[in-house]
Amino acid sequence: MKTKLSQKQIGQRITELRKIKGLSQEDLAKSVNISRSSLAQIELGNRSVNILELQQLSMELGFSLDDFMSENFEIHQEINDEDEKNTNLIEERIAVPNLKVDKFKNVLLYILEKCAGKPNVGETVLYKLLYFSDFNYYELYEEHLTGAKYKKLPFGPVPQKLNTIINQMIEAGKLKRVKTKYHGYPQTRYLPLEKADLTKLQASETEILDRVIEQMSDWSAAAISNYSHKDLPWEVTDDGKDISYELAFYREAPYSVRNYGDEIEQE
Repeated sequence: MKTKLSQKQIGQRITELRKIKGLSQEDLAKSVNISRSSLAQIELGNRSVNILELQQLSMELGFSLDDFMSENFEIHQEINDEDEKNTNLIEERIAVPNLKVDKFKNVLLYILEKCAGKPNVGETVLYKLLYFSDFNYYELYEEHLTGAKYKKLPFGPVPQKLNTIINQMIEAGKLKRVKTKYHGYPQTRYLPLEKADLTKLQASETEILDRVIEQMSDWSAAAISNYSHKDLPWEVTDDGKDISYELAFYREAPYSVRNYGDEIEQE
């Protein structure tokens, strides 16, 4: 039976079919001759898809338009063992980041080494610098920087297990916690007692860290929190839930750090 599907339902079906085919958004966008950002908006349900685009998608993803628009449309996944292995690896990379504790500690030391002298860089600013470093790196390289999980909390994204790691570093003499006041408000600051081990950080990683530090480390806690609240991964996640790194690929300016339009034009 045909039914009127919402943009969100159409987007969800296209996303599922694309993943079953093992295609990235970039690959599918190129094959149907639309921009990567347009496909992202279609999958999110924020943009309608016209009949010509739907026909192209049906040819690339292998579905019947009549079936696709049916209320009872079922997506059947027919893959061999190797495809299943690859799909599982992709899903694990996207959905289940593994915390790289040593990398996280060195990223933290690197940021603090550059920013600890700035009076505005208390816990709130530090959390957001870590968040944007992790999500910007993932959007650009499709790999995790620290592998930290971030939870959506009222004041913005917060890395989980951070307190445990910081306490370990304080006990090891790598960090010092300082309680102070900034503009009359209580502030917790962290001072690095040793330098980051640069042999543990790749050039691509320090480049992203430097960009985030240059852009945001002078912002107030209120400014960087408000900015983070408008970043799509935080915005579309339910309160108290983990923020999916995959959502970084749906960002638009000024948050996106990857120029998808140029990639499509160069193909």
